[in-house]
Amino acid sequence: MNKKSFKQRIDQFWGITAKGSNFKVEIIAGIATFLAMAYILTVNPNQILYGGTGDARWASVFIATAFGAIIGTLLMSLYAKMPLAQAPGMGLNSTLGGVIGGGVGAFAYNYSYSLSNALLLVLISGVLFLVLSILPIKKDKTTGKWITLREKIFDGMPECIRKAIPVGIGMFIAFIGMQNAKMIVTNQYTLVEFADFTKLFTGHLTAPEGHLYDYVYASVAVISLASIAILSHYKVKGAVIYGILIATIFALPLKVTNIDILAGHTPGATWKFWESFSTYFSKENGLFFSIFKDGFKMPEGSFFTSLMLIITFCMIDMFDTMGTVVGCATNANLVDANGKPLNYNKIMISDSVATVTGSLFGTSTVTTFVESGTGIAAGGKTGLTSLVTAILFFLSLFLLPLFAFIPSSAAAGALIYVGVLMMKNVKNIDFSSIKNAVPAFLTIIMMVLTYSITKGIGIGIISYVVINLVCYVVDLIRYAINKNNVEKPKFNISIVCLVVFALFLIYFFVPTKL
Repeated sequence: MNKKSFKQRIDQFWGITAKGSNFKVEIIAGIATFLAMAYILTVNPNQILYGGTGDARWASVFIATAFGAIIGTLLMSLYAKMPLAQAPGMGLNSTLGGVIGGGVGAFAYNYSYSLSNALLLVLISGVLFLVLSILPIKKDKTTGKWITLREKIFDGMPECIRKAIPVGIGMFIAFIGMQNAKMIVTNQYTLVEFADFTKLFTGHLTAPEGHLYDYVYASVAVISLASIAILSHYKVKGAVIYGILIATIFALPLKVTNIDILAGHTPGATWKFWESFSTYFSKENGLFFSIFKDGFKMPEGSFFTSLMLIITFCMIDMFDTMGTVVGCATNANLVDANGKPLNYNKIMISDSVATVTGSLFGTSTVTTFVESGTGIAAGGKTGLTSLVTAILFFLSLFLLPLFAFIPSSAAAGALIYVGVLMMKNVKNIDFSSIKNAVPAFLTIIMMVLTYSITKGIGIGIISYVVINLVCYVVDLIRYAINKNNVEKPKFNISIVCLVVFALFLIYFFVPTKL
């Protein structure tokens, strides 16, 4: 019997050929995913520590961010075998920073938590999340396999909400890209507006206060998007990567990126990685297992606030992950006949374990990133894609200036392109039924307007239950009055959906502080 080569074993392990992919495509896809989400390495420390690079703990949070991304993404690669990447989630990191004493966000709470306190809350939410992911509820009659509580929650979601999620995710990703590139900026009257391109022909790149004009960053994103679209039209492999690199080249003369970054002269992007490691493992500013230093010494009287924060962390992680996974898996056609992502339970276990380990290493909730869609858009279909992403996150610990050199506005074009690809899923939504159309629409639009996948899903669920419940009661009354001419109404809201509905009512209306 001929022994299989190492390449053949890898192919068989991830099913690369079986899924219609190849090694080159998977590697390119992994690089694309990393480039799209590498910003989290420097943004996450700034979100958790409002003092930014001036805080002595900045280097430690940077290292913890990388470790969280490496562990989470490796779990997705080796255990779930899906082209999904993980890292500390945006929104969740700012929430963590908001409860830490000394940060500007701490004034939103009655209690000032230490960073170790806050990480303990993340750890507990991760453990709770893990229990939900492994707790068996009942056996599937068809397969004979046990269904976990997390799977039951997915199965109980209304079909119109499940089909709306990929569309909402796509719009959300595109909006993130436009914001990163300053294509969409704030406006005191309309909240948001398009970047001012009227200054393009004045020849000026820099505003009077010394900052680059918004249109300069936006121009780099436009170049990125146009390059990706044109190359994709001609079926060029690696179009997303090439588009980002082309935009990076244009970013140099536009001063959106700087050659000094490669020299390691930029704060927070140094080649002296050994100094960052010594800080990370130090007793004073280190974060490695810092929970066990003083994490259990919670502020007096903060029990209810802590409980609500744990529930908030858990719910955001649960529904953000579910939304992201459904959206990305649907776009990659990695779903079963019922629209459930392949290896769904393993994905959720990977996500919850990553949160637990991430908190121990010193970072906020680790979750599946919507930027995974960038690699999927580049053709990624297996865990080899996420393995490549994990390897690049590991290299970033030592080569940060190299990765920091690529501006977020160059990667933004890829995010907008992903939004374009995911919009095709809108055709799967049944808009002929108002009872389904309204919740689906609200799910999509609220993901963007609230800047939250969880809130989009929550508002969609609440609207679905309210509309269908009222219609059921009205139909029941009509049936009672005239049984001969009216069909007996069916109650089409699952028990799971009602439970999720109740949880979202708590999430939206119960304050996290007293």
